[in-house]
Amino acid sequence: MVDRQSPLEPELRPGSHGNFENGIDVILSETSPGSIVQLAAWPGEEKTLMAGIRAVTGLALPDGAGGGSTDGVRSVFGFAPGKFTVVDEAEGLAAAFAKVVTSAIGTVTDLSHGRTAIRIAGPKAEWVLAKFFAIDFALPAFPVGAGRSTVHHDVFAQIQRTGADQFDIYVFRSFARSFWKALCHAADEVGYEVV
Repeated sequence: MVDRQSPLEPELRPGSHGNFENGIDVILSETSPGSIVQLAAWPGEEKTLMAGIRAVTGLALPDGAGGGSTDGVRSVFGFAPGKFTVVDEAEGLAAAFAKVVTSAIGTVTDLSHGRTAIRIAGPKAEWVLAKFFAIDFALPAFPVGAGRSTVHHDVFAQIQRTGADQFDIYVFRSFARSFWKALCHAADEVGYEVV
C-alpha cells in the first residue's frame, strides 16, 4: 500500500508552545489510523448495519446518532441517523465491511486517504474545543466513545471522545493544515505540547 504523507508535516513542530510557563494543559498530535470508514444504512436497515459493525469490530454500538464506543484500537460512532464512522489502527477495514454490508443494507466508503486524524488531550481540551464548536463537551453530555459531526468556519469535522479528557477530530486532508494552525493558536493561551 502507498505510504500516506501527513498534510500537517510542514506545521507539525514537536515541543512545548504557547503559555507553558505554568505547565502544559493540552497535548496535540496527529494520529495515523490505518482505516477510516464511513457506513450508511438504507432506511429500515439501521439495525442490520449496526449488527454488521459489531460483527466486524466486536464493538457494541448504542442506538441513535452520537452514540459510540472505543477499545483503544478500534472506534465507532454514529454521526447522523443511520450513518457511522469506524476507525481502526489496521488497514483494510473497508474490505472487511464490503463482505458484510451488502448493497441491500447500505454503503461502505473508505475515507482513509481523505481524512486527517488530530488528537487533543489534557485538562483544557474541552475548553480549547469549545472555542471552535457550539457543542457541550462536558463528560455527561459527551461521554467517552460518543461522536459528533459539526463544522468550524466551513471545515467539516467529526469528533469522538476517546478518553475522559481526550478527543479525536477527523477533518478533510485539504483543510487539515489550516485547522491545525487554528487549533494551535487556540491552545496558545493554556500552553500546549505537540507530540
